Amino acid sequence: MKPKTPSEVLAMCRENDVKSVDFRFMDFPGLWQHFTIPVSKLEESLFEDGLGFDGSSIRGWQAINESDMLVIPQADTAFLDPFTELPTVSMICNIQDPITREDYTRDPRNVARKAVNYMKSSGVADTCYIGPEAEFFIFDDVRFDHTANAGFYHLDSIEGQWNRGKDYMAVGEGPNLGYKLRHKEGYFPVPPADQSMDIRNEMMQTMIDCGLDVECQHHEVGTAGQAEIDLKFDELVNMADSLMIYKYIVKNVAAQRGRTVTFMPKPLFGDNGSGMHTHISLWKGEEPLFAGSGYAGLSETALHGIGGILRHAPAILAFTNPTTNSYKRLVPGYEAPVNLAYSQRNRSAACRIPMYSASPKAKRVEFRCPDPSCNPYLAFSALLMAVLDGVQNKIDPGEPLDKDIYDLSPEEAAEVPTTPGSLGESLAALRRDHEFLLKGDVFTKDVIDTWIWYKTANEVEALALRPHPYEFCMYYDI
Repeated sequence: MKPKTPSEVLAMCRENDVKSVDFRFMDFPGLWQHFTIPVSKLEESLFEDGLGFDGSSIRGWQAINESDMLVIPQADTAFLDPFTELPTVSMICNIQDPITREDYTRDPRNVARKAVNYMKSSGVADTCYIGPEAEFFIFDDVRFDHTANAGFYHLDSIEGQWNRGKDYMAVGEGPNLGYKLRHKEGYFPVPPADQSMDIRNEMMQTMIDCGLDVECQHHEVGTAGQAEIDLKFDELVNMADSLMIYKYIVKNVAAQRGRTVTFMPKPLFGDNGSGMHTHISLWKGEEPLFAGSGYAGLSETALHGIGGILRHAPAILAFTNPTTNSYKRLVPGYEAPVNLAYSQRNRSAACRIPMYSASPKAKRVEFRCPDPSCNPYLAFSALLMAVLDGVQNKIDPGEPLDKDIYDLSPEEAAEVPTTPGSLGESLAALRRDHEFLLKGDVFTKDVIDTWIWYKTANEVEALALRPHPYEFCMYYDI
């Protein structure tokens, strides 16, 4: 049974002969950080008083002159770590200032908690459900580097189409059995073509053992081990917590099997990238606020929410698609949804209304742009804030796009706005359009400014300064 209180966590430790306790928290860009204490040091008072640490080396956090921070473990996030040799309980933590005891504004989990609190105080809704569909690649080998005089990457998978002619016997790996998935044909052939069935099952079962509610697992469209494991929708903060546990499990199951996983949106050229279609719905009490009698069974609230997403989408993408690599997936004419429109079935639209069920409880909006490189606390919060802004200001989403975008005339296609073409463009949009995020002090001005600075200096400019390997193919003989 999942613990909910500090005393239940302590009981969990005793019952499982736990020896160490691991504290997890998010850095600003979106990677888990941690440190560990002996279980003998875990007392109920620690859940209130917290534990001090130096935050000055955490990416995007405080300056060295204000570096003392507190982690406050959250009892209801505790789980038995399935990967440590020493029996260990892991917990997700909030971050506080040790002097004021205020929640730290740059702690991404704090942003998500404030977004939910603002939603409740607005009177619009009291629950926001989020359901992400995170995709990833399972590779057998990865090598990459970039120095002053060289730059390369090399990925490999036994499933990869490029290995149809490989002489495995010559390199001592056994015979080449020939079951290689062609580009864009990974959805859903059975084994032996699907060669990652067992590892996905292990990932799924490990998630279940850690308390996650898994709906299904399957191979995705791409060759070379593209995969998806879906979690049942949950309240916003809980889902962001679960997605971090999900990533931890997927990467570590792969590592234990001598494999490697990446949530990078576009690791392969010429095949599908990895997205994270994100479903959102608002509820008040037992009432699903997105269900109604309008287009695709939507309520006016839902349509206004879609209006908010579409109006603020360029700025939202700075959080939901926060890497330079994200925009190699979001390219017009390819697999990703770049059209800032909505539709009940058209997967080329940024917002889709799933029509699998007629139940009002199943009514939701799927935002198809996000990818799994995002910090889920910030991404889900930005999406919720855009929906709330749409509802509060009754933003009209316009007419739905139910036509095949590829059949539109050039004149019609030109009228459909599209997503930004680069991370730099999304950050510029966020710089122009962020007032909706500041409501309720959810995203502070400091958080917005720091995000734009960090992403620009460490990613956009860093990439712009370096020659790309393909530039040598195009220009070396110029």
